[in-house]
Amino acid sequence: MVLSRLILGLLALAPMSGYDVKKHVDSTIRHFWAADKAQVYRALASLVREGLATVEVIPQEGRPDRQEHRITEAGRRALRDWLASPLPTPTDRDPFLARVFFAGDLEPEEVRVLLAQRREQTQELLAALTALRPATAVTDRAGYLRVATLENGLAHARAELDWLDTLEKDLP
Repeated sequence: MVLSRLILGLLALAPMSGYDVKKHVDSTIRHFWAADKAQVYRALASLVREGLATVEVIPQEGRPDRQEHRITEAGRRALRDWLASPLPTPTDRDPFLARVFFAGDLEPEEVRVLLAQRREQTQELLAALTALRPATAVTDRAGYLRVATLENGLAHARAELDWLDTLEKDLP
C-alpha cells in the first residue's frame, strides 16, 4: 500500500514509464523506502487496475514502445487521502541494531569491525544525500518539503555517526 502511494506521489510530479519510476525510487525515495523493480512494476499494474493511474503506449522507433503512466483524479484523491490519514505506529527493523544488541559475546575487535562497517555505510549515505542537495534555494512548498525529507536523512546520518563515535570510544 505504501509503495503504491509513493508511486502515485511520483506520478503526481510527472507522467513516467516504469523505468522512470524505478529511477526516481532509486535516486530519491530509496533513502526512506526501498523497492525492487518487480515491486515497482506490480504496484504500477495495480494502480492501473484500480483506476488510480492510466497507461498510454507511446510507439518509439528502434526501441520498445514506451508505456507512460499518469495519475488519474481518483489517484490524486487516493494520494491526498493517504497523505492526510493518521500515521501508523512505526515498526522499525534494523539488522545492524539487532546485531549490536546481541554482540556482547563477540571479541572487542569483532565489535569494532561491525561498527566500522556501519560507519562506512553511513558515510556513504551522508555523501549520497549531500550530493542531492539543490544548488539553489527552493521557494515552493512542495519543493521545500522534499528538501526537508532530505535534511531529515542528513540529520539522521550525522546522528548515527555521532552515536558510533560514542559507542566506539566507550566500548568496554
